[in-house]
Amino acid sequence: MLAPALLILASFIIYPALNALYLSLTSTNLLNLKAQTFVGFDNFFRIFGDPTFLVSLVNSVWWTFGAVAFQLVLGMVGALILNRSIKARGLIRSLVLLPWATPSILIALMWMWILDPNQGILNHLLRIIGLASTPITWLAGQDTALPTLIFIDVWQGIPFFAIMLLAAMQAVPEDLLEAAKIDGANGWNSFWHVVLPLIMPTVLITTTLRLIWTANYFDLILILTNGGPANASLTLPLNAYQTAYRGMDFGTGAALSVAQALLLMILVLIYMRQIGKSEIA
Repeated sequence: MLAPALLILASFIIYPALNALYLSLTSTNLLNLKAQTFVGFDNFFRIFGDPTFLVSLVNSVWWTFGAVAFQLVLGMVGALILNRSIKARGLIRSLVLLPWATPSILIALMWMWILDPNQGILNHLLRIIGLASTPITWLAGQDTALPTLIFIDVWQGIPFFAIMLLAAMQAVPEDLLEAAKIDGANGWNSFWHVVLPLIMPTVLITTTLRLIWTANYFDLILILTNGGPANASLTLPLNAYQTAYRGMDFGTGAALSVAQALLLMILVLIYMRQIGKSEIA
C-alpha cells in the first residue's frame, strides 16, 4: 500500500539528492557531458577558497535570519490584532493572506515598479514629504539592495506567521485567560505568562520551517537584483544556480548546493526536535 508513495518519494526527492551529491564530486559541464570526470572533493576546496562563497554565505545569513526575525515579531502583532473582536474580521483575515498567496514573480514586478528610482511611487512620495531630494536607487545600491529585499520578503511573509499564530492563539482555553484576569493580570501579563507559553510549540515550528524556506528562496532576488550590485545581494542558492546554469559548471554548482544543505540540516534537526517535543506535550 505504501509502494506508490515510496516510488514518488524516491523519484522526486531521494534520487535528485543523491545525484546532486554525486555531481558535487565530479567535473561536469552541461555542454560536454561526455567529458565528465571524478574529482573528489576538489569542488568543495575550490568553493571554500573562493571569496564569493563567503560573501554569499554572509548574505544568506542576513537574508534568512533578518527576514524571519521581522516576520515573527510583526506576525505576532498581526495575530494579536486579528484575535480581537473587530468588525469585518473574516474579510480582514482573507485580505491579510493576499501577499502570501500572490506568486513571487508578481510580487517582484510590483515592487520593481514601486521602487523604480525615476517613476516609482515610493521615491515620489518621499520627495513630496521632503525626506528625499534625489531619487534613491533602492535595488542598485550596495548598501540598500539586501535590506530592501529583506523588507519585501518580510512584507510577503508576515501573513504566514500571523495566520499560524492566530490559529494557535484561538486554541488557548478561555478559562485560563479568565483565571489570569481574576488574579489581577493585565493584557501584557496574560499574553506573556499564559498565551505565549501555550503557543510556543507553534512559534518554534513555524519559525524553523520559515527559516528553511527563506534560506532556499531566491526567486525574488533573481528577478529584482540577480545578486547585484557587485554580489551585494548574492545568496548561496542563487550562487549555486548561477554557477550551474549560467556558468555551465554543474559540479561546482552541486557542491554549493550540498554545502548549503549541510548547513540547513542544523535547522532540520531543530525542527524535528521541536516536533518531538510538541508530540510529547
